[in-house]
Amino acid sequence: MAELCCGVVSENEASSVCEASSRAARRRRMEIRRIKFVAQPDTENGIKKQRLCENAVEICGEDGVLEIKIGVKKEKIRQFPPSISNGPRMILSPSLTTAILEDSELRFPKYGVASVCGRRRDMEDTVAIHPSFYGGDHDENAAPFHYFAVYDGHGCSHVAAKCRDRMHELVKEEILSERKEEDDCNEWKNAMERSFMRMDKEVTITFHAGLISSANCRCDLQTRECDAVGSAAVVAILTPHKIIVANCGDSRAVLCRDGKAIPLSDDHKPDRPDELNRIQAAGGRVIYWDCPRVQGVLAMSRAIGDNYLKPYVSCEPEVTITDRTAEDECLILASDGLWDVVSNDTACRVARMCLKGKGPAGCSPAGDENSDKACSDASMLLAKLALARRSADNVSVVVIDLKSNHM
Repeated sequence: MAELCCGVVSENEASSVCEASSRAARRRRMEIRRIKFVAQPDTENGIKKQRLCENAVEICGEDGVLEIKIGVKKEKIRQFPPSISNGPRMILSPSLTTAILEDSELRFPKYGVASVCGRRRDMEDTVAIHPSFYGGDHDENAAPFHYFAVYDGHGCSHVAAKCRDRMHELVKEEILSERKEEDDCNEWKNAMERSFMRMDKEVTITFHAGLISSANCRCDLQTRECDAVGSAAVVAILTPHKIIVANCGDSRAVLCRDGKAIPLSDDHKPDRPDELNRIQAAGGRVIYWDCPRVQGVLAMSRAIGDNYLKPYVSCEPEVTITDRTAEDECLILASDGLWDVVSNDTACRVARMCLKGKGPAGCSPAGDENSDKACSDASMLLAKLALARRSADNVSVVVIDLKSNHM
């Protein structure tokens, strides 16, 4: 059920009986101040009702545009029954309100996040989630794009934290600069490459030049230590028809499609033949010190930061663009703390089990109100599995339900 408190702003209710005043009233702003939505187990018109938000939701409509605010999200919907905004009087049924809000919610993908320190002394992973980070605010007719990323820091946490705070803004700027078409694969590739290069330069300028004098991290942003700090980055952008993944380092994106695991990124390990050739061509060496390492130090061949290892360690990402299909079930982004001990196939099986409601109950913590319990269960269960298999690294996992996102 929905509990509604409705009102129509009017200078003079008595004037509503007059034809001229009625026309004016049609153009006035209608406001619904509070809506409380409670989950319903049944269905209506074959569509299962979704729990939207336990907090107040503000809705306002004018001139055929309905703007919905759920938490910090805003969504504009143009196609809704004219009776909502036409005329000074308004009758809004609970079922109609539910349908409108459900339509808005379906534009945002369901997701879950788990990020644990594990057996490491410090937490150096960060995660960035920005649903609808680009779209309706610049073009009301455009479907929104959604941004998900995992950053796996090494040496310290501040490069990963900087990526968390800035990378999505740089990607958005690059998209805006080209007014990008969704199907233009070359432009997507160029935009993601430019974003990663800009992020790498910002890290160098901000930290190496000493523009920030202190931070709550163990290296204290001293120049020499900062040169040895970096971060792997895997970024996924969901559009209505594409999945764009940019990867730099050994984090990974895996798509679960019709029960099969499809890797959308390839780990940048120093002994990967093409990476080994690139490093040696630049004058560097790969030395085996319990695993292949660039110059005997870094166990990945690409990363943001790590100024002391350039040009052997590159910040250029590899970009894949995948068409979405009806068989797509979920997308998993994770740091190597998961992938070192859990295979792609196992991760997909665990995620599918949770999304189908067969996972263990109560394995996800209370988290972001915009996240989804099944996805949170999947991400937390994967993190726990990695720890149970003695992962020695931080573990960060993002699970995105692609079935729920009817964009």
